[in-house]
Amino acid sequence: MAHRKAQGSTKNLRDSQPKYRGLKVGQGQTVKIGMILVRQSGTKVIAGKGVKTGRDHTLYAVKNGVVSFREKRKIHFDNSTLKKKMVEVL
Repeated sequence: MAHRKAQGSTKNLRDSQPKYRGLKVGQGQTVKIGMILVRQSGTKVIAGKGVKTGRDHTLYAVKNGVVSFREKRKIHFDNSTLKKKMVEVL
């Protein structure tokens, strides 16, 4: 006879909910005030004209218009450069 019950207990069945990050609108789409453009962790995409950054780095529109994306060169204090994506509402 076995001296343990045959139930088994698992401790790894929990999982966190998905965060649904990423681009929410595409280039050339029209947006209204307050619409979310990008959900992100950190500043992978930076805010341009007509766009503000939220507390959790979410980018949202502050005016009605058409969305456009472009690249911007950023220079660090050690003179190294990198390209960042920028979203604007024109």
